[in-house]
Amino acid sequence: MKKVRFWIVICLSFLLILIFQPLLERLSPVAAQVPQITNVPAPNQGQPELQPFDEAIKDHEKLQGLFTLYRHLETGKVLAEIRPDQLDRNFLAVMTLESGLGERGIYRGIPLNDLMFNFRRLKNNLQFVIPNTNFRTQMGDPQERSLSQSFSDSILISLPIHSIHPKSKSLLIDIDPLILSDTLTNLNKTLSNRLGAPFMADPSKSYLSNAQTFPQNIEIESVFGFTGTTLPKSDFSLPDLTTVPDSNAFTLKVRYSFSQLPYQNAYRPRLADERVGYFVTAYQDLSKKSAKTPFVRYINRWHLEKQNPNEPISPPKQPITFWIENTVPLEYRRAVREGALMWNRAFEKIGFKDAIVVKQMPDRADWNPADIRYNTIRWFNSVDAFFAMGPSRVNPLTGQILDADIIIDSNLIRAIKQDYGNIAQQNHWQNMPFLSLLTGDSHLCSYGMNARRLQYDKLAILKKQAIAISTDSPVRNDNLFMSSASDLCYGMEAVAQFKLGAMSLSLFDNVLPSSDRMKEYINQFVREVTAHEVGHTLGLRHNFHGSGMLSPDELNNPEITRKRGLSASVMDYNGVNLAPQGAKQGEFFTSKVGAYDEWAIAYGYTPINAIVPSGELKELAKIASLAAKPELAYATDEDESAGLDPLTQAHDLSNDLVTYAQWQFDNARVMWNRIEKRYPGQGASFDDTKTAFNQVFRYYAANLYSLVPYVGGQAFNRYRSGDAIGRLPFEPLPVTKQREALAAIQKNLFAAEALTFSPNLLNKLAPSRWNHWGDSPDEFSLDYPIHRRILSLQTFVLSDLLSSDRLQRLRDTELKTNAGEALTLPELFENLQQGIWTEILAPTNDLTQISSLRRSLQRQHMNLLVNLALRNRFSMDKIDNFLDLVVGIRTINPPEDARTLAWYQLRQLRDRLANVLRDRSDKLDTYTKAHLEEASDRITKAIEAKLQAQ
Repeated sequence: MKKVRFWIVICLSFLLILIFQPLLERLSPVAAQVPQITNVPAPNQGQPELQPFDEAIKDHEKLQGLFTLYRHLETGKVLAEIRPDQLDRNFLAVMTLESGLGERGIYRGIPLNDLMFNFRRLKNNLQFVIPNTNFRTQMGDPQERSLSQSFSDSILISLPIHSIHPKSKSLLIDIDPLILSDTLTNLNKTLSNRLGAPFMADPSKSYLSNAQTFPQNIEIESVFGFTGTTLPKSDFSLPDLTTVPDSNAFTLKVRYSFSQLPYQNAYRPRLADERVGYFVTAYQDLSKKSAKTPFVRYINRWHLEKQNPNEPISPPKQPITFWIENTVPLEYRRAVREGALMWNRAFEKIGFKDAIVVKQMPDRADWNPADIRYNTIRWFNSVDAFFAMGPSRVNPLTGQILDADIIIDSNLIRAIKQDYGNIAQQNHWQNMPFLSLLTGDSHLCSYGMNARRLQYDKLAILKKQAIAISTDSPVRNDNLFMSSASDLCYGMEAVAQFKLGAMSLSLFDNVLPSSDRMKEYINQFVREVTAHEVGHTLGLRHNFHGSGMLSPDELNNPEITRKRGLSASVMDYNGVNLAPQGAKQGEFFTSKVGAYDEWAIAYGYTPINAIVPSGELKELAKIASLAAKPELAYATDEDESAGLDPLTQAHDLSNDLVTYAQWQFDNARVMWNRIEKRYPGQGASFDDTKTAFNQVFRYYAANLYSLVPYVGGQAFNRYRSGDAIGRLPFEPLPVTKQREALAAIQKNLFAAEALTFSPNLLNKLAPSRWNHWGDSPDEFSLDYPIHRRILSLQTFVLSDLLSSDRLQRLRDTELKTNAGEALTLPELFENLQQGIWTEILAPTNDLTQISSLRRSLQRQHMNLLVNLALRNRFSMDKIDNFLDLVVGIRTINPPEDARTLAWYQLRQLRDRLANVLRDRSDKLDTYTKAHLEEASDRITKAIEAKLQAQ
């Protein structure tokens, strides 16, 4: 009887294992959700005959590793041996551009692609497959049978099997078709788009240059020789490359890293919360029936465990280690190290000591920075990049971060010592020939004209061949190679502020470029840039609300900033901190990760005892529920691009931009005054004066743009119900603050005395006349086009204030606030008209002329009102210049009340014009009289046209 019971127990145990082991594997989020191929069919007749294994690898060098490679000693051709147990298993492929062109997005160190793949055998071929991980089911769900039929995997290439090992049954394949083509990188298409002409890899110039194998990964480098086709020049043709001897031929190197994907390790995915800003890995669980959404979202994070779980603070079992590449200049390595280690403060608060470790790559290191086993901080050179980038490679099944390589363009720092403006214009703005053709002005996007305000379908024509209206800098250059967990940061707007801060040291404190104080200033910037990018590699997204933590008065109080930092988050694009006139300068850039950063790390990395991700939700909810604290406010890219909340902006600082911006307007005026007196230095070029003038002008413009979102603005909070009693997601800004912002714009942009410069200064603004590759003289305007510069700035701000989106928002806000608590459409229209047409609406007895700057502004305001009143139908055929394009786009489809008010304002203005022309016509100068008569005539015709249309 005992024997019978014994065998019954054994049989039941075995049966339970057969039943529950697949279930446990299915419940494990790390398990691959791919159909398993069994009973591989035998090769069919008609297939090419397989070579004997020993013959196939004859005269090959054997490289033992994750996949054993055989490289032919003479031809360099590479074969790979795939073991049977490696079929249908998931691996990670990472492709990195190891050499570049130094312009137009083709930069050294840029990630090309990363993907999870597996090998599947079909007859005598091995398919390279990207499994579909977007849709999954729980084990036992009948829907599992339909997944592979409902949602396709991606088979990128099929590689013939050359031989099968007689004993191990390993399969031998030729991988040259995989790594000497653009199958994994899509380089041919990308180059053609970026460079404006077809480019193809020439097989006779392409080869595998290096191959290394290791137990957990293999590293292969391929060299591609590209040849292009010269196209006839057209309106949309991009100019030739400036960084290579011949634009029709160049060489690029690509590194392929193939590695084992972690499988059933101790890593537990962590569920995401939209109140805390992490990159996420998301999929649809088709078995979820009770949830409001089928999506499961895991945050992207590293696998971090304590060595001593029971200790309050412990080193991790495996720290996150970054290597500073040996290409980073010696003078910046300390700042780079400090920036990365800034994050240890956040990890210490959740019990990790030295969670991040920084090491220096030896000058003669025997490993490559793109090797997936190393996380690196790399340096590259370009003529037009101006950015840093913090990409990470993630397990698409779980969100576990496996590798990260930060790249920093030398231009971010070099710009302080050189005139980056000419280089940028020649290599960025000349990529916009349509705009140059349209206006005859290659500089029409100067001074911060912001593309985020112009993202309309009608701009599609301007985006041919990657051409787009943007700011004076590629703050966001989405045409570069990107992955979902990558981010391009900073850009020329940050460079402009960085350089302006250095200029303030020179102009206000007489600090020399070679002084220790200037070096410390540069190190502050490098430290913050590094900390920002390391934050991305930890999984964190931008938080553009972080810079609104401190009041303007607190920004230069070292007792506050040394403890809390300048910002709640280094994941913001924090503006340079310039003290107001008469105040002592504090820190220029933050030296601490902020309160939000620490909170976000706590959410992502706090150790929680649980078996499955859902078991962590109770503890995670406690952390996330703190979101209502002001210093923990979170708003990322999609929130910032909406332009709703003035405290959710890039390159701003303080919780009161109206006050802070006025400080900067005052600073700018002092800088212009000192530039006039001090520039150029003895023996220096007058182009230095122009460059300095433009730098200040751009900063002035950036602060003006920061005020516009106050008009009709609302605070937006990512709260959940119960987070903040009495608070709602949308909170209209106090009308008093909106009026203050509008008054500041009127005072510093539209007023007659807002932007006035002495003839002496304007006549110093001479351009550079160098003419060679990478630098050519301005062919459109030798003298400085001051009217066009000022009118461009005024047009962008004015058209934003009267844009259809803002007018619609103002009208809606009247329903969301109590009577008298909203800035109404009539008030906005009347305010602008009173400020812009002051000479006409409140004429003085001594009125004899209206200045040329005011006349230009008044015409543009009239254009906007006419477009609104006449139900503007945007048409490229009616566009004569770039500013008309801006006005046309901004005024598409405004609310009906806005059209009515525009018509009403025009009638009021017509009547006042008639009075002034009647009473003072003989006292007005010819400019002014002609201007007023033309305005009166245009307004009359517009009103008549509206009446006829009705």
